[in-house]
Amino acid sequence: MKPRSSLSIVLFISVALTIPSALADEALWRKYNKAGLDSLHNADYAEAERLLRAAVSEAEKYPNLDVKLGPQDARLSESLSNLALLYRTQGRYDEAEPLYKRSLAILEKANGSEDAKVAANLKSLAELYRQQGKYSEAEPLLKHALDIHEKALGSTHPNLLPDLNSLAALYAKQGKYTEAEPLYKRALDIHEKALGPNHPGLAADLNNLAELYGKQGKYTEAEPLYKRVLTIHEKLSGPNHANVAKSLENYAALLRKTGRSAEAEKLEARARAIRARSQ
Repeated sequence: MKPRSSLSIVLFISVALTIPSALADEALWRKYNKAGLDSLHNADYAEAERLLRAAVSEAEKYPNLDVKLGPQDARLSESLSNLALLYRTQGRYDEAEPLYKRSLAILEKANGSEDAKVAANLKSLAELYRQQGKYSEAEPLLKHALDIHEKALGSTHPNLLPDLNSLAALYAKQGKYTEAEPLYKRALDIHEKALGPNHPGLAADLNNLAELYGKQGKYTEAEPLYKRVLTIHEKLSGPNHANVAKSLENYAALLRKTGRSAEAEKLEARARAIRARSQ
């Protein structure tokens, strides 16, 4: 009985000593992480880097290890992604990329390749590639993220809208209008059914599709969309809001492309009056 009692005491002391240490690590990691993100938000990039690198170092102390990948804690994945965001914001793309990839590998191993957090990391890495003009590398990541969300939420959920619009915009940027159009139309349909015909986000979707048609010279298809954008902004914000002025200018630009200068001038004059009142 005595040896067993002594062993119990030793184990109790060991656990008691271990728990405060783990809690201290967690608190310190959270402190570095939050302060680093606050500094990033305030554009204090040097301080943000110091703090976010400290958060990474702290997260690497957690004991969840993989022989090939090294530390595998979820907190490490978050810290790596935050540091990558800092580097991306600064245009330090070569430093951001391996951090995003390492963060993604940790999440995929821990949660599987169809997890929502994996989708978020895929979109972050895709944005890094998009900013560098690496569209062919960004495309499969955005498609995978959309696929993850569709499987989890269904094909008509409003939370799909950012994925649909991001992928459509990527296609449009490359001149892949045939691929972009059905995505913009799908986003428009989901938005209208879920949020109603006069939601401000719907105006943005209509404008995206109108711009896409305009780039292709499909002015007949674009015009009713610009009209509808104008109507929504007038209804939501009143006739003298900056959003109305912008809508007038977009519609006027389309009218000029179709040779209807007199109509365009009236809209442009109204837009100028709105902007003059807001100064």
